[in-house]
Amino acid sequence: MTKAMPSIPGIPPGSRIVGPQPGPQTQFLTSPAEVIIYGGSAGGGKSYALLLDPLYHVNNSKFGSVIFRRTTKQITNEGGLWDTASDLYTSLGDGDRARMIQSPALHAIFPSGMKVSFHHMEHETTRHDWQGSQLPDVKFDELTHFTWKQFNYMISRMRSDAGVIPTLKATTNPDPDSWVRSFIDWYIGEDGFAIPERSGKIRWFIVDGDEVVWGNTRDELIAKFPRSLPKSFTFIRSSVYDNKILLETNPGYLANLHALTRVERARLLDGNWDIRATAGTYFKRSDFEIVDAVPGIAKRVRAWDLAGTERKDTAERRERKAGDPDWTAGVRMSKTDDGLYFVEHIERFREDPPKVAGRVKAIAGQDGRRVRVRLPQDPGQAGKAQVKSYIMMLNGFLVTALPVTGSKEHRAGPASTQAQAGNIKVLRGPWNEAFFSELENFPEGLHDDQVDAFSDAYDELTTTRRVGVW
Repeated sequence: MTKAMPSIPGIPPGSRIVGPQPGPQTQFLTSPAEVIIYGGSAGGGKSYALLLDPLYHVNNSKFGSVIFRRTTKQITNEGGLWDTASDLYTSLGDGDRARMIQSPALHAIFPSGMKVSFHHMEHETTRHDWQGSQLPDVKFDELTHFTWKQFNYMISRMRSDAGVIPTLKATTNPDPDSWVRSFIDWYIGEDGFAIPERSGKIRWFIVDGDEVVWGNTRDELIAKFPRSLPKSFTFIRSSVYDNKILLETNPGYLANLHALTRVERARLLDGNWDIRATAGTYFKRSDFEIVDAVPGIAKRVRAWDLAGTERKDTAERRERKAGDPDWTAGVRMSKTDDGLYFVEHIERFREDPPKVAGRVKAIAGQDGRRVRVRLPQDPGQAGKAQVKSYIMMLNGFLVTALPVTGSKEHRAGPASTQAQAGNIKVLRGPWNEAFFSELENFPEGLHDDQVDAFSDAYDELTTTRRVGVW
């Protein structure tokens, strides 16, 4: 980013506001394409560019920009889109400074009458709230969070009497399972990375029924579809290394990206659009040092994954498990004062529910009352009743029961990061092989009971949301 770019109205000379830096960010803001996707690694300054873009029209009273996130919370989170917009838009010159209005909706109103609005599109049907709208500027922040129908519908809202060509601009991080990946396929190489020489190249497309048809020129598509109205499109790759201001002012950000899991690091640091979680991408046994003793302990927990816990397995996975049902697994784990973690012991068995409860109580007695017990809570009344009965049974023990939320991969991510950094060690024991085998096969393996309990044990040792005596 270069400071005080005179080409952007509203940013006076000497302003502390930063304009677009040379490279992809400037390319995104100056491309003549009607539809633009700006994506790749995290930290490339994509959201800032999205907010900066409307300032080119700050003196146009008829211009309006609508910026979407999937939920309102994603807009208003601390340090999120709304906070960044407030800092940027209220720091303009006296004649262009915006008023930030939060009720009844989120708007930035500029002296000329130009407006930037912030809205959610949480449900697919929410797109119909914009029926009849004429929008000169539509923006999506983190496009992979939205559906194709939402994106395509808002293209139909691109109209303007503001004297500008209507545009739709979106930012995104890589997601191999999103419709966005197939939409930008021409720009992505066989290795999953954006092809440098194609970044910023303009192509044309139409939507014929449910099919996207591409052409190298507008005339090429009109020749095939005479009644069509082709849109120009480009994809511009993003990299954290393009954002020199961020790397200079917050050098720890790059370290944070390096500390992600293998899969997340490949997507958010390297910008790979094809990487998926496969066996060995979360855990390798070489990540764990096997030790014969555990030093002084600050905290200790036994987290359980109960075989009766509600699961969201596919029909194929359930069929494979028919002759090999889930296990109940209890992982005892500890954390030292110097921040190291130790997997001390794992219990793993298959029993009927009454016997499972009895085993859990017996093992809690063996662990001792200073070892907290962490239990999963299924949704609904049945889950609450089960947890209540366990808490009554474990009277006198420290017990935490929490709903299971998020995907298994997401839950395993923090423990995976620490394991890859060498911060989790395993006490030698006969259960080691079964544990390592399940870890290395996650998330594709048939069973993940020990992984789930391991993830919850790590979460319990790192959380600060509960008050209790350890």
